[in-house]
Amino acid sequence: MINLRYKQSNRGDAMKRILFLIMLLVCAAPVARAQSVSSPDGRITLDFAVLDAPNCTGCMHYKVAFNGAPVIAPSRLGLDLADGSKILDNFFIASSQTASRDSTWSPVYGERSTVRDQYNELSVVVNQSQAPRRELLLTFRAYDAGVAFRYTIQGGGDISIAAENTQFRFLRDHLSWQAASAQGVYEKKPLSRMWVDAERPLTVQVDEQLYAAVGEAALVDYARMRLGMDSMKPPVMISRLAGPVAAALPLTTPWRVILLAESPGKLLENNDIFLNLNEPSQIQDTTWIKPGKVLREVTLTTDGGLAAADFAARHNMQYIMFDAGWYGPENDDASDAATVTLDPARSAGPLDLQAVISYAAQRGVGVILYVNHRALEKQLDEILPLYKKWGVKGIKFGFVNVGPQEWTAWLHEAVRKAAAYEMLVDIHDEYRPTGWSRTWPNLLTQEGIGGDETSPSNEQTLNILFTRMLAGAADNTFCYFDSRVDKNATHAYQLAKAVAIYSPLQFLYWYDRPENAPRKAGGAGGEMNIIRETPELEFWDALPTVWDDTRVLRGAIGEYAVIARRSGDQWFIGAMNAGPARSFDAPLDFLDADKQYTAHIYSDDPAVQTATHVRIDRKPVAADTVLTVTMAENGGQAVRIEPNGSQ
Repeated sequence: MINLRYKQSNRGDAMKRILFLIMLLVCAAPVARAQSVSSPDGRITLDFAVLDAPNCTGCMHYKVAFNGAPVIAPSRLGLDLADGSKILDNFFIASSQTASRDSTWSPVYGERSTVRDQYNELSVVVNQSQAPRRELLLTFRAYDAGVAFRYTIQGGGDISIAAENTQFRFLRDHLSWQAASAQGVYEKKPLSRMWVDAERPLTVQVDEQLYAAVGEAALVDYARMRLGMDSMKPPVMISRLAGPVAAALPLTTPWRVILLAESPGKLLENNDIFLNLNEPSQIQDTTWIKPGKVLREVTLTTDGGLAAADFAARHNMQYIMFDAGWYGPENDDASDAATVTLDPARSAGPLDLQAVISYAAQRGVGVILYVNHRALEKQLDEILPLYKKWGVKGIKFGFVNVGPQEWTAWLHEAVRKAAAYEMLVDIHDEYRPTGWSRTWPNLLTQEGIGGDETSPSNEQTLNILFTRMLAGAADNTFCYFDSRVDKNATHAYQLAKAVAIYSPLQFLYWYDRPENAPRKAGGAGGEMNIIRETPELEFWDALPTVWDDTRVLRGAIGEYAVIARRSGDQWFIGAMNAGPARSFDAPLDFLDADKQYTAHIYSDDPAVQTATHVRIDRKPVAADTVLTVTMAENGGQAVRIEPNGSQ
């Protein structure tokens, strides 16, 4: 209360003072109204407000609607600090502003050659009226593909975050596809039965006409987010950090992302939102960054390396990779990644690595080396200039630590350091991308997927396609002649899967070896399968690993997918099926109307007298053709379409 004392004779002056103070209070008062931002097409709306709720006064909330219907109910935002205080309640809106952006950019490589970055943005400054009296800048972006938001804690000094309490409150107990780890098995189940610590992106079926996916973008120096349930309020998902975060202020968190689309296929087509939420490339000269196909060399011998280089050159593969054991037992801290010292449990040798690197280079083939995290953590600064001197083109990081802020920061700094020596990077095991390859495109791919090494069922791969693959490239480690292909799927399906599962470094023939390579592979792989020169390998020979355009023609999570991708003037179609045989009509209206084409079609046919039973048909097609895509039970079909006269 303001206590004003004045004499009767000075009543006029006193009234002026009262009016002046009222004006000051009005100007300093918090902005009470809700703030709103909509997507450029107007279909998605995000509202932000400071609300009073049970056990929470002045709490920050957001909500999201699609085509006017609520999707995310009012959901709380907040952070817990290590000192026990909370950046949670007693907030008021101090100011807000809006902005818009509409631009395009060309990635070094990707699933499309041009990316549109169009959004409307709402920035809100909120202040706490009581201790710890923090000031936050909340940034909300609305894209046609979904929404994203992040916190910036203002001020100076240091801060330590113990937990993040970002909620994602869906209106009902929707079905979702959940995995407990980055390489884990996806299960379809209600949100209320969520894992304690579920992976992101997490895809949700809101209704028959709407799908959502909750993910994370621009994770660089912060603890990884996973998702759990607010145990008191299902079906409310809440962010779960993989450990505390310590930083100097101001601190900006990674983006929290909610994709929205009418179908799983549209979610996948819109996955550029993760790239758009990262900074542009920091590498000035990117001409040395060359995507390609890779043949794994596990015999760890000179003869094996030479045979792999010959096969790669003959089959339009750009790299060979020497796997674990070339510098000693990978899990032995004494192993020295600056030497060629074979693990006797994996190979008796001999291995003249320099001779193989030189020979492969003459054949136009680069060499990638596997290095376990134990050696990387100790020797990274030593081996990067050494490998550059050797002529090595890239490093596959093995079993890296992920999750806590310490290891998140270390890993991304290692990628930066590798770029300084023009070294490509493939990160294996539990790491999942959040779009950082836009900023440092030498990070070509990563695992974070239950790929062919895990012998996934077709249903599992078709779950992964519309969940994990929303985040970006995945090194699936494709098998072809291994018995697991016959057990789980078909060979035409396997050809098609290399179109559907995007990775700028595509490892093919994971458990296979060229016919003239040494027979004994050693290690866990044991005796390798021989790569038989079956006719359909021409499809993988012609297959690119990066694309100018991508379209999902058909898709149902866990059931089927038909994906078309363009490279130059050629189109490749990958059709994958789980369960009974299916067929779909696929209009080819994406072709140039002024050209005639030939379609090379690879289908499963038990009557074909080869070990793989793949039939090849060639037929003329044009933009007005409707192609019938036929998939056998748990099978698939692959198609390459090229303009006539292009050869």
